[in-house]
Amino acid sequence: MGGSARLFVVARNPDAASRLPFLVRVPLPGGDLVLKAREPWPRTGVVYCHPAEGEWPDPPASAEVLEQVPVRSCRRRGAAIDLVLDRAREHRSQLVFTRTRGREVIFWQSPKTARAARPGVRVPGRRASGLGELTILVDTRERYPWRFGRQQAVTLERRALPAGDYAVQAPGTGELAAVVERKTLADLASSVVDGSLGYLLAELAALPRAAVAVGAADRRPVVAVAVAVGGYVLCFLGFLFAFFPPAPVFVALVVAPRLDFCRACQEHW
Repeated sequence: MGGSARLFVVARNPDAASRLPFLVRVPLPGGDLVLKAREPWPRTGVVYCHPAEGEWPDPPASAEVLEQVPVRSCRRRGAAIDLVLDRAREHRSQLVFTRTRGREVIFWQSPKTARAARPGVRVPGRRASGLGELTILVDTRERYPWRFGRQQAVTLERRALPAGDYAVQAPGTGELAAVVERKTLADLASSVVDGSLGYLLAELAALPRAAVAVGAADRRPVVAVAVAVGGYVLCFLGFLFAFFPPAPVFVALVVAPRLDFCRACQEHW
């Protein structure tokens, strides 16, 4: 197996009586994982798999190989294995390990089958519960504010806010009930490095509810920040949130080509 350590291999199960007609070999860093599978790839639905240690045909040349694909990434993360193949289509999938009736079972899924399992799921557009209309205050210094165009019964009002970029007021009091500070990933990293994030968190912590919403257009800047200066940014972020344990502040990192979900999270939160 050493020569094919970075290949994802699908072969015909030599056991003709098996209800799982395919063998799948997944190259993990600690050694190959061999599974029996109902399908060679999760194309139309979640695929049931079963461990098949020691069942790969011996000698390996005797296997009826159906597919061999180079692997870009294969890592175990908790109860799942994320598998990324080096091809243009059908390249991402995940093996999820769980237990049912006292025995281990494995389900193999792809982004397509995950979406199919949740039909109709979309960014919520209903107005906030119990409110005929929701007014969102937008700080006058926010240059390109979110418009919340998909949300119902929402009006925007420009106002100089003492903290944050967006806020809502408590009914009948005029006091700020919740505030959201909007940042790009680059803004977050620079505010960590120059020390201004600590002051922002201290200010937000004085409010009843506060959040920092961090948006990124894709995963590349996320990776860049994660590895920058030996992980300094992430380490200092951890220090800041440990330093403000009572602060009602959280960071929602939204990685998506469109930030509709981040806007919706802000409104419904």
